Amino acid sequence: MDRKVLDLWVGIFVASGLVALLVLALKVSNASTTFNTSDSYTVTAEFDNIGGLKPRAPVKSAGVLVGRVESIGFDNEKFVARVELKLDKRYRFPTDSSASILTSGLLGEQYIGLDGGADEALLENGDRLKLTQSAVVLERLIGQFLYGRAAEGGSK
Repeated sequence: MDRKVLDLWVGIFVASGLVALLVLALKVSNASTTFNTSDSYTVTAEFDNIGGLKPRAPVKSAGVLVGRVESIGFDNEKFVARVELKLDKRYRFPTDSSASILTSGLLGEQYIGLDGGADEALLENGDRLKLTQSAVVLERLIGQFLYGRAAEGGSK
């Protein structure tokens, strides 16, 4: 086989490997899961701790992608994290809905889970979710467990 032909096949193999890595990276980062921001409304939620939540994280209800995290900020008066959620207008939620920060898998990405309430009034653009549950921080749980064990051992 000629050296130039061999180099051509090696180049094709390397290029196809790079394309496969790019597709895999897009699948893992959920960049392929599109969300139409033109027909959406924004609601805010306040959390004591957001853990590793990031902007553009998914907002899901019953496992269905209903929106994305628009932005994350800090409230200097209440000392809480303020998260803006951009929700698709096709999905309407009652005003007493709750938002929780959840993790997909044991060490997977964090996302916001919305649970619908029973109120007849629906969330509108600019409304605030009052019922929120912060992220479960694994390090804090381990610390509480170890502290509880140490307290039990010291009292005996």
